[in-house]
Amino acid sequence: MFLPRRKSTVLALACFATFSLWYFNYLQPTLAPFLPSDDPQQHLSNVPPAAGPGTPLAPPAKPLVQEPIVDHGETEPVPPPSPAAAAKLNSQHYPVKSLIPLPTNAPISIPKIQHTFSSEAAEDKAERQNRLAAVKATFVRSWGAYKKYAWKQDELAPIRGGHSTIWGGWGATLVDALDTLWLMDLKDDYEDAVKAVDEIDFSTIQLEQLNVFETTIRYLGGFLGAYDLSGGKHPILLKKAKDLGDLLYGAFDTPNRMPVTRWRWEEWRKGAKQEAQESSLVAEVGSLTLEFTRLAQLTGDAKFYDAIQRITDVLDREQNRTALPGLWPVIMDAKEGKFTDVGFTLGGMADSTYEYLPKEHMLLGGTNPQYKKMYEATMAPVQKHIFFRPMTPDHADILFPTGVRVNSNANQIVHDYKIQHLGCFTGGMVGIGAKIFDRPDDLRTARQLVDGCIWAYNHTQNGIMPEIFAMAPCIDEECKWDEEKWLKIVTIRYDKIDGFTEGMSDQEKGRLIAKDQRLPVGFTSLPDARYILRPEAIESVFIFYRMTGEKKYQDAAWRMFQAIENCTRTDIANAAIDDVTAEHPVKDDRMESFWMAETLKYFYAIFADPQVLSLDDYVL
Repeated sequence: MFLPRRKSTVLALACFATFSLWYFNYLQPTLAPFLPSDDPQQHLSNVPPAAGPGTPLAPPAKPLVQEPIVDHGETEPVPPPSPAAAAKLNSQHYPVKSLIPLPTNAPISIPKIQHTFSSEAAEDKAERQNRLAAVKATFVRSWGAYKKYAWKQDELAPIRGGHSTIWGGWGATLVDALDTLWLMDLKDDYEDAVKAVDEIDFSTIQLEQLNVFETTIRYLGGFLGAYDLSGGKHPILLKKAKDLGDLLYGAFDTPNRMPVTRWRWEEWRKGAKQEAQESSLVAEVGSLTLEFTRLAQLTGDAKFYDAIQRITDVLDREQNRTALPGLWPVIMDAKEGKFTDVGFTLGGMADSTYEYLPKEHMLLGGTNPQYKKMYEATMAPVQKHIFFRPMTPDHADILFPTGVRVNSNANQIVHDYKIQHLGCFTGGMVGIGAKIFDRPDDLRTARQLVDGCIWAYNHTQNGIMPEIFAMAPCIDEECKWDEEKWLKIVTIRYDKIDGFTEGMSDQEKGRLIAKDQRLPVGFTSLPDARYILRPEAIESVFIFYRMTGEKKYQDAAWRMFQAIENCTRTDIANAAIDDVTAEHPVKDDRMESFWMAETLKYFYAIFADPQVLSLDDYVL
């Protein structure tokens, strides 16, 4: 969504001055939590495979958001739901007595984010446009396969040419990619997709349990993003967003108004009462803000803002009461609105809760000070405990985010030093936060994080960063490469493999393991070697290029794109791969909706004219 996800799609930032008076008047998750382990790295290895701006189950995109500043002017009004439908949707067991309204105070001035680009040389322009055309060709090929083999279905099966129902059966890829179609000027395909959207029926679903977060970022974000990016040309998109929003609002019908994140909505619709789950992923509770806020802005219906503001108030209240003050753990007791878990990460299952703080600040024009306050409260513990510099043979000045577990009895914080592709959103987040919150020292941190993900791409056999890998931390500022230390940690991580002989030294064992496991030099383990077409790295590379104007980030993006295209291309589209270190990676018959909604969109945008999706006009 050009709102960010993870999940990304496109939402216009509101013209706050214009809208202020209008606003005024108007499945229980199967969790992979941080579990105690003899190996402090082990507890992150169970992050579910799918992605999303965003999530542990099929991470987004986060991406989540790009929201243009748009004045839609006169547009066709959105048709209201039928009286019967409205009555059913608005019938709640625990109705809100007084809605929290959108802020009506005047927006503040948000500092400029994007670099001022000068004119480019003819040779550079020709190179950029050739790269742009190559990315677009890959998108067109994937979209064509989706239309031929999976039209109006959730996902394309890019090997067999079939389709799958993953996200409700309403056409997740169709909706999620709407903004990219518009961005790439594929207007005929866009019009066909909008016509197909009109046929979506949210009164039926092909799943017993609805993932509220994934539905929000892929569908609600998709509708709102396309509606905004196209200037409100198709009111049906806003109508569908409102219909879906009304449905999802039922997930908040709990005693404390915290949402049921894995929602048996048919049972609720038949009259069953419900409570929020005692074990909810914080990312799935805390990452609904952007889409629900934008829906409230566009429709004037305050219930959508009220729904997410109540979550924000809980996050704000509890932020400094957790086992690691300033950060929220992976697992939330949404039923009680408490955080008692002791596992913390900026990776899967928590990521977009943090990512959306500066984005919501921008979407609201700075009118709600909570988001700045909460973001700044995270930065000290994140920089002290989460970001780390790895030991590398080339002495790279890079950072990665990792996961930690708090051992309160021993007053210890145990690091796992595992790195997730999902965590690559942090470079872009910290960069934007440095600009809009006037934290200039954070710009170096942002650069180190972005450069870290580029380093990971550059140092695998196929030029693609894996889902999850581990590295050894530097022990001092000098951070000299120590091969003996590296090999010793490798032997600890893998214990024993075939080929060990009596009397082998740690170095000999380490070299044998590194060769057997195809560990790039510096990697200490590789728990998940897959690449599932994720967008997080290219999103941050794009953002940092637009912030600095440094061409080296375009060149890095081009290497990344070529490597991904080379390894994931199938006869009809692109597919996830099982091992980025294999000479010939095995392809998985899955193409997540974020491939076209986010990954290719950011590859396209980094080679587009800098005024396309300007960081000063869009929340990414």
